[in-house]
Amino acid sequence: MTRAYAKPTLTWQQQIAHLRSAGMLIDDDAKAEYWLRHVSYYRLSAYWLYFEHPKGQAGPRFRAGTTFDRVTALYDFDRLLRRLIMRGTEHVEIALRGSWAYQLGLQGDGHTYLDASLYSNRTHFQGDLAKVAGETGHSRETYIKHYREKYDVPPLPPAWMAAEMMSFGQLSRWYSNLADRSLRNRIAQPLGLPEAVLVPFIRHITDIRNICAHHGRLWNRQFLIAPKIAQKPDRLRNTLDQTATQAPAKLYNAACTVGHIVNTVAPDSSWLADLAQHVASNPENDLASMGFPMDWQTRPMWTT
Repeated sequence: MTRAYAKPTLTWQQQIAHLRSAGMLIDDDAKAEYWLRHVSYYRLSAYWLYFEHPKGQAGPRFRAGTTFDRVTALYDFDRLLRRLIMRGTEHVEIALRGSWAYQLGLQGDGHTYLDASLYSNRTHFQGDLAKVAGETGHSRETYIKHYREKYDVPPLPPAWMAAEMMSFGQLSRWYSNLADRSLRNRIAQPLGLPEAVLVPFIRHITDIRNICAHHGRLWNRQFLIAPKIAQKPDRLRNTLDQTATQAPAKLYNAACTVGHIVNTVAPDSSWLADLAQHVASNPENDLASMGFPMDWQTRPMWTT
């Protein structure tokens, strides 16, 4: 049997009427139309889902007291949350790029990272190598163009150039595929975590970063894979939610781990304090949706 999508296209005014008929309170039609025009019905629907009764329940779609203003307040909260998380992951990303390039450079020369014997999975290595080769051939970055024009051998740039050219996801794969655990640990050391924690965390934070980069909903997002929970240093261990070991994972432990790395590589940063202030401003006062424990503000990393 063919299942055809048959929902009609609605004007902004019809969208407002549809939300009202479902039980949402809208006091200002012009303001609501502005949001629907410039943000869109579908994007906002990710936030009013929070206010809906369970599917199949009789009666109105939205819980009593659901207003359009409450929906947009959550949207604004999440928009600023994404900006803060991106600001924190910038420190993680730059520190990892620099450390990976430095340690791979020390292995022999700037091109030793191209040695297949360094990697556990040769198939993954070949795929990652092909991506770097493709980007080298098409990149418009000045330093890559200069390398192409001046050098023929090796055809790919040295590690410190490649590190800046790769996406964060690519860098994560190059790093996690390194066979030598001691090398992975030397790369991890400047970020203040052991490689056993950093390797899966980088994969996890790549997913979070991509959500932020594409302006997706973050505040009550659930992640399919839970990151490994650090057991040292003590300050981080005692701040993390040690019970959150199973998927789906929420944002709290990732935010704490980013905060630890930020404090390690940029100790004068106000990032953690800024994040704490913003989290506490959640308009629905629902911090559990982000995985924040009830006593989070008394835990070590949030008190200093």
